[in-house]
Formats: sequence, structure tokens, C-alpha cells
Amino acid sequence: MGLGRIWQWLAVVAGLLSSAAGAQDSASASPQAVADAPYDAEVFARLPLLSTPKLSPDGERILFSTRRNGNLFVVFRELSNQDLHPVSVPDKMDLNWYRWAGNNRILVSVSQTVPWFGDEARKSYLMSIDTTTMKIEFIGKASQGLEGDDLLYVDPSGDWALLSIQRTPYDYPSVFKARLDTGRLTEIQSPSNSIWEWYADNTGVVRVGVSYRARNWTLHYRSSDQGGFKKLATISYDDEQRAGLIEGIRVIGGSDEGYILAAPQNGRYALHRYNYATQAVGERIFGHDQNDIADFDMNADGTVSAAYFTDDRMRVHWFDPAQQEMHRNVEKALGTKHGQLVSRSRDGTVKLYHVGASNDPGSYYIFRESTGVMSVLVRINSDLKPARLSPSTYVSYKTRDGLTIHGNLTLPIGREAKGLPLIILPHGGPYGIRDSIGYEVEVQFLASRGYAVLQPNYRGSGGYGDAHIKAGEGAIGRRMQDDLDDGMDWLVQEGIVDAKRVCMVGSSYGGYAALWAVTRNPERYRCAASFAGVTDWKRMLKYDAKFLSRSGLRRFRNKVQGEESFDLDAVSPLAQAQRLERPVLVAQGEDDTNVPPKQAKLYVAALKTHRKDVEYVSYKDEGHGLDDPANLTDWLKRLEAFLARHNPA
Repeated sequence: MGLGRIWQWLAVVAGLLSSAAGAQDSASASPQAVADAPYDAEVFARLPLLSTPKLSPDGERILFSTRRNGNLFVVFRELSNQDLHPVSVPDKMDLNWYRWAGNNRILVSVSQTVPWFGDEARKSYLMSIDTTTMKIEFIGKASQGLEGDDLLYVDPSGDWALLSIQRTPYDYPSVFKARLDTGRLTEIQSPSNSIWEWYADNTGVVRVGVSYRARNWTLHYRSSDQGGFKKLATISYDDEQRAGLIEGIRVIGGSDEGYILAAPQNGRYALHRYNYATQAVGERIFGHDQNDIADFDMNADGTVSAAYFTDDRMRVHWFDPAQQEMHRNVEKALGTKHGQLVSRSRDGTVKLYHVGASNDPGSYYIFRESTGVMSVLVRINSDLKPARLSPSTYVSYKTRDGLTIHGNLTLPIGREAKGLPLIILPHGGPYGIRDSIGYEVEVQFLASRGYAVLQPNYRGSGGYGDAHIKAGEGAIGRRMQDDLDDGMDWLVQEGIVDAKRVCMVGSSYGGYAALWAVTRNPERYRCAASFAGVTDWKRMLKYDAKFLSRSGLRRFRNKVQGEESFDLDAVSPLAQAQRLERPVLVAQGEDDTNVPPKQAKLYVAALKTHRKDVEYVSYKDEGHGLDDPANLTDWLKRLEAFLARHNPA
């Protein structure tokens, strides 16, 4: 797409953003709307004009991503005007994340699949963009290892950052101070034997290192920027009391004090004070009886400003009583809608909320504390009316070994909740990830076609405590899969679904679970559909073990494999292709760097060799998801037709 067409399109987007900001909520659909024909796939596939928006530190600008005609952009604009400033994501690269570095600089992480010692691997890179000149710098070394975007600290002014990278693939990581305007790197922490993770305090001093061994990990610490690191503790991966330490390392500059997320009391990760010199777990600052604290923010003075957790949906707790009261007032004003804090200015006076529901794509709102007014920034898909979509319910059931599984259940409107066809839709990850109540395109599309949709947060999912996570270790393709089957059995026992009309659909790990479901239990499932699903665990772990979890606490192979004697081929759809008895739909983005396309291509080739019933589609210029509305429309239509043939509603 030429520059002229890009700017012409951006002008159209700006106009739409402006009109959306001035629009009023449309009236609820009449009762007759329930009986209307379901929305076409094209309507569901209308993606928002902006995705994953982030406010600048001063609250005056917004940063977001958007796609047009196969081109992916990171875009920023002033909140006070509609002028858009796009940065194109490099061709054949996945967009991982982006953030502000000060008010006038943007950092963007991208990745691509590269040849690696005779195979493939995922390699990430860091881009720095000056919003005044639009100059782009790649931050890193030509000879560096695979991970090029491990940021430890970003200077509030946006002038420099600390980046942990390997000098070469054969070295342990160093820490470099990177000038974000020139890309110049200065090594401030040399590699240390076995240390793979470095942490800086809230002033930008490297204070903590973590090394990993086969059965334990070691915490290395120093009290200031002077002197070397000392080994503080070596902790077994099976240490019930101390393993959670790694889940949240924050050190306060100029002291040995800081914070951690740990689960010493009820098995739920809570926010605690922590002395890094004495290793003493201190006061429990904030926790939840049923759910883990997932993250927290600190003020510049080292105090805690906010903590985040998820029950049925994502929540925030403010430590400033005035902020917490204002948050309660916002939620009260929203009524039955869900208000999720998406981003905020550094001083917290400007906030960005997403307001919606499980049956409402919702809108983004700007809230200014100075005026107490929430104003619409953009509506996500105003063509979809909540009254014609299906609300989701937070549910729970017991597994065959007594574990409680929570999840979301969405039933088609206008149909009796009895003997329905079922789609089990497991989330990706699998570890530390979970589904929460909120609008999801595939869920609503499937429900509109007459299917009940169950999204189980199977063992290993995040947010439910240490025991729930540990129960998922060594459970892929085994007890993790049992949890999905047990969800089906629960709905059958309740009379809600027909046991003979069940299929599984999923993406990433969920795609794997779907393919494995029909391979392992063809008596249960009529069909399966997978987007970017893992088919070969041995190859996947070799490619990029870190895609499974962010914590890095345990050796990923141990977490996935379990017992050392267990052969992962026994639970890999590719190795078991000859066992498949049911039809499968397999889809893949050709530029996916999370699950490489080879996973799908080798599997489909094996199925064809064994003359199995397989439909395959690949999407050009797509990564680990479908960002182009035309491709998303195609996928939804293929999925609808596939299910109509093999599990008609």
C-alpha cells in the first residue's frame, strides 16, 4: 500500500474516531430482535479502529495498533486532535507489544522466525521511535541471542533504558544501558554463570539475578550498584513456601526493602513486603481469598499504588483511598456494564477504560479526574446490538479427581437450555493464562449459530492459586485434557447439552487441545477445529519453550513433560496422526512466530499420508491471530460450514 493510500485511509480513520466520540448509545434492540437472523460473519469480523490503546505518561496522547489491507501499524495521536501518526510494523514480523518511553518516544517489540542451528526459532527485536522526528532505531546487537526485548527499566524521561540481551547466542545475558535516541549500548552488567534473568530496582539499578539449574533456582542479590552479587538462597522448584518469590520481584531503590507476590498462607498469591537482604517475607499488603494477585504498580517513592486480580473479570484495587472511592463511583455509574481500567497517566488523573459486557463489544472511554467526566474515545463494533447476543455466566464444576474448575458458559438466546450442541473452547497458554467474562468474537459467533460454548479454566490456568498451577504440571494431554472432558460430562448431567453433539475448537494451546481431544477420545467428540495449534511438543519446546509461561521459574520441559521418562510423542497429534478418526479443520497464520507454521504443515501432511479427513487453510501476512477482517470473516465462515457438516446446531 503506497504512502498516499495510507494517509488517505488514516484520514478516514480519524474521521470515524471523531464521529464515534460524539455518538450516543443506540437504543436496546426490541424483543423481536432475539428472533432475527444471526449477524453475518462479516459483522462479527469488523475489528475495532484501534486495539490495545495506551495513554502517554502525561495523559495527553494515545498509542494503539491498527491494521488495513494486510498492513499492521502502531499509531499515536493527541487526544486533543485527530491527526494520526503511523509506524509500520516490518514485513514478515509479529507485533509483540508496545509502550511509551516518556511522552515523546515509543518502544515496539517485534519478532520473526529465524533459522537456528539446523532448525527454527523465534527471535525478538526492539524498536525505538522518536514521535517528534519519526526516526526509528533498532536497539540491540547484530550478534545477539534470540531475546532482544527484555526490558528491565525505562527512564521516565524516555532517554535511556536497561536491556538484558546475550552478546552472542553462546553467552549468558548481559545488561546494557541503551540510549534510545541513538541505539548506543553500554554494558553495565557482564554475564554471570547460569544467570538468565536480571531485575532492576525502581531507580534503574540492577539488583537481582536469578540462575536456573535442573532442580532448583538461585537468587543473587546486591544492596547497591557497588560490589558484586551474593547468593542469597537456592530454592527447590517444589518448595511450597518460597517458589512464588519469583512471581513478583520489585526492589525499592536505596534500600533492601521491596515487594513480592507469594502464597505462604492460603495458597493464593498475595502482595507482601519483602527484605531482600534477610529474605524475610513481611506484611501482607493485599490479597484475595479465592484469586491470585496478578500484578501491582509502584509509585516513584516506592509505595504501592495499585494491585490487579481477576475473579469473574479483571479488577483493580487502589491503595489511595480517594482513588479507590473514585473507582467505585465509576463502576456504580456503569451499572450492568463492566468497566476495565486499560491505561492511565503517570499521575493517575487521566484514565482509559473499556466499558462493555460479554454480549457487548463496548467502547473505550477517557476519564478525566479534573472534570469527573467520561467521554467516548471510540466504539468497537456499534453494528452488534447486545440484545441480539448471548450473555456469559461464570460457572464451576468438579473434576474426576476432585479439583474445582471455573469457567464461562454462554448459551444461545432464543433456545431452551436443554439438549444443546456444545463447543468446548479452551484458552491458549496454557500456563498462567485464563479466560474471564468479557466479549469474545468466536464465543458470540458460535452462540449465535445455536451452540452452547464452554470455556474451562483447566488446571494450570492462572489466577486460582499455587495448587491449581501445580496441578497442571506434567498434565498436558493427560489430566489437563480430562478437565475438558469433565466439563462436557457436567453439562450433560445438567441436561443442558447433548452428549452426542460435541466438538472442540481452540487457538494456540487450545488448538492443540482440540486436535488431541478427537485423537484421544473419538467416542466423545464429533470434530475439532484448530487455529495455530501445537501438534509436536518436542519440536515446540526446541523452538521456543518460553512461549508457555512468562515466569521462567521452572524448566519448561519439566512443566510440560512431567516425569522424565514420559515421551511427549504420546500426547502429540503429529506423532499420533494415524489414530485420528474424526474430521479436523486446521488453520495457520503464515507469519506466526509463536507457533511456527511448520507445526501445522507437518501435521496436515501426515494426515494426508494416512488419508484422514482434514481441511487446511493458511493465511498470508497473519501471525498468531487474525488481524485482517477479511481473513477473520473467512475463518468464521469456514468454521461455521465445518461445524454444520459435522455437528449441526
